[in-house]
Amino acid sequence: MGTVRITEIIDIVKKYIDNPDIALIEKGFLFSAQSHEGQTRLSGEPYLLHPLQVAKILAEMEMDEATIVAGLLHDTVEDTDISVDEIEDLFGEEVADIVDGVTKIGKMEFTSKAAAQAENIRKMILAMAEDIRVLMVKLADRLHNMRTLSFHSSIKQQLIAQETLDIYAPLANRLGLHFIKVQLEDLCLKYLKPDVYEQLEQDIKNHHMVDEKYIKQVVTFVQNLLSENSMTGTAMGRIKHYYSTHNKMQQQNLSLADIADLVAFRVIVDGGIKECYALLGLVHSLWRPVPGKFKDYISMPKANMYQSLHTTVIGPEGERIEIQIRTNEMNRVAEYGIAAHWQYKEGKKHKKGRDAERFTWLRQILDWQRELKDPQEFMASLRFDLFQDEVYVFTPNGEIKELPEGATPIDFAYTVHTQVGNSCVGAKVNGKLIPIDTPLKNGDKIEIITQKGRTPSRDWLKFVKTAKARTSIKQYVRTEERERTIAFGKDLLEKELRRAGMNLVKISKEGWLMKLAANFFLNSADDLLVKIGHGNLTAKRVVNRLESIIEESTSDKPAEKEDLFETKKHAHLEQIQQQNQQVHHAEGIKVSGVDNVLMRFASCCSPLPGEPAIGYISRGRGLKASCPHVQHFEEERLVPVFWEGEEDTKYHPADIKIRTEKSKLKEMLSAIAKVLNQESIELERGSFTSRVDGSAEIDITVGVLNHKQLHDMLSVIRSLDGVKEATRSSTSKFGDI
Repeated sequence: MGTVRITEIIDIVKKYIDNPDIALIEKGFLFSAQSHEGQTRLSGEPYLLHPLQVAKILAEMEMDEATIVAGLLHDTVEDTDISVDEIEDLFGEEVADIVDGVTKIGKMEFTSKAAAQAENIRKMILAMAEDIRVLMVKLADRLHNMRTLSFHSSIKQQLIAQETLDIYAPLANRLGLHFIKVQLEDLCLKYLKPDVYEQLEQDIKNHHMVDEKYIKQVVTFVQNLLSENSMTGTAMGRIKHYYSTHNKMQQQNLSLADIADLVAFRVIVDGGIKECYALLGLVHSLWRPVPGKFKDYISMPKANMYQSLHTTVIGPEGERIEIQIRTNEMNRVAEYGIAAHWQYKEGKKHKKGRDAERFTWLRQILDWQRELKDPQEFMASLRFDLFQDEVYVFTPNGEIKELPEGATPIDFAYTVHTQVGNSCVGAKVNGKLIPIDTPLKNGDKIEIITQKGRTPSRDWLKFVKTAKARTSIKQYVRTEERERTIAFGKDLLEKELRRAGMNLVKISKEGWLMKLAANFFLNSADDLLVKIGHGNLTAKRVVNRLESIIEESTSDKPAEKEDLFETKKHAHLEQIQQQNQQVHHAEGIKVSGVDNVLMRFASCCSPLPGEPAIGYISRGRGLKASCPHVQHFEEERLVPVFWEGEEDTKYHPADIKIRTEKSKLKEMLSAIAKVLNQESIELERGSFTSRVDGSAEIDITVGVLNHKQLHDMLSVIRSLDGVKEATRSSTSKFGDI
């Protein structure tokens, strides 16, 4: 990468900051040099070169002095004996907080890759929420590490490149840091697919549109167009970066020769928005525009503040060319994103609230990531939110809300407030009433209609797109269903108790209800009522058991009987609490000729209604007939079991493993979600893993009614283009069911 001097960084800073604090930057450089003295990188160069390069990148982004100093010091806490307190004493709280935030991102140790990535992003987002400059330093650090990745082993290169492509490049894009994003993506392609990168590099050099004469011809046409119409500006042509070109070839099954817009032409006008639209009209009068290839990001900016006019026209020699038109300020924002609007250049004190208002998507992720305890579920949700296309809609007050493509009024309602979503009964889009499952479009103005007492419906889960909506609806449905089941169970028990001459309030006050629950190996009276409400226990059977307990407890030695009962109850409760996470009552399964037996599904196979099943008398673990473990058990302890009921109304968990190509992962996730929606199948959780060999594995847990529904779903998924294998997992990846 070459050497860089602190004087070079200071010269860059002087160009965009009047009277910068040079003494602070020089002090940071000297402290970094002393702290890293004697340390070297894998390249053999002095370690100091790395923080200098990071500081230079930050200076090129036109960051403030505190951020540049933090860039010089960002590795001191992690790699030397220096503490955050020492940095605060020497450089102030602002610099110390940034260094501390960067240090926390990469300091944690993890037990698995999925957990590491999820936890890493959690730390990063939390750090960004406090001070977005933490991420600026981290991205600059990652960019220089990617530039020097050649000194690592090939395995380490691919691991770092994959993490960069999954996490850092998308975040750079969301912050509008285009120049960092494209460099990261191209470097990732270079190390993840070196053969593809080298071939693409060679083919692009030989492509006819990359010819300097052709580029100069188009640029000259545009420059003359500006001059002839008394306008000033700069026209230029550039080759699109390799990663986006490769993606386009893969997604559309094109060869390089088929790509018409390999070169993007950019015109930066010296005027304002008026001149941009005027030049667009002139370009369209000079060259015929291609229908459907015009995008107006000036009137509808992207979430990362990007603004520009994009048009594709039939240019010289009949070639399709893409032209982007923007102002100087828009160009700065396009390249540097948030850095182009950095408030610290104005000499103002940092205000965390302004960052939160400007980057609402960070706040939205924070709102629901705390509700997702499973790191794999968090990771999957975050990747969906990072890579889905956005839709921009307006509130009645004109506030812009960003939603994933395909989002509905229900998704919009939950972005406003959870209670607004819960009580939504309808929506007006652009003044007209529409169904609540209608996909929203860019520019729609949404008004949510609410009704007191209205509650969410489980059916909403079939069409909502945002994690916030999914989480809120599932949480409400689970709570409401339990409360409704408790009330129904209570009503059934009250009626049966009255027939037996007893009163529910009285037996509850006297503690009999809790004793009864313990007798059925349940944790609480509510759990007992749930079982009655679900029909797993009949009210008559419960009352009969209660009469037996009362009779037994009030016989000749009531005190001794009571003590014995209490001892058994506590033993039962302790056993239940220890096994609560693993035990699942085999609702719907009946042992042939036997009643009132505690049963659990085996976690190794989790049988579904409709499948052959067999029971094994060993604390009631049920096993599938096809389970490989059956042959190892004593034959006399196996008992026949069968599924009760003609209709299936309860969802049962099933684990699915799908293998596909890494390049088709995004389309595959979308296709699988569509299949689940069409088949009315619940998606409980999921994760995916990218492999070095170019493949990817998707692991999901779905809720199905029976074996037939699962079989039908797998048949549809196997027919999808790009699916190499789709099977039911033999062992649950997410723990016991």
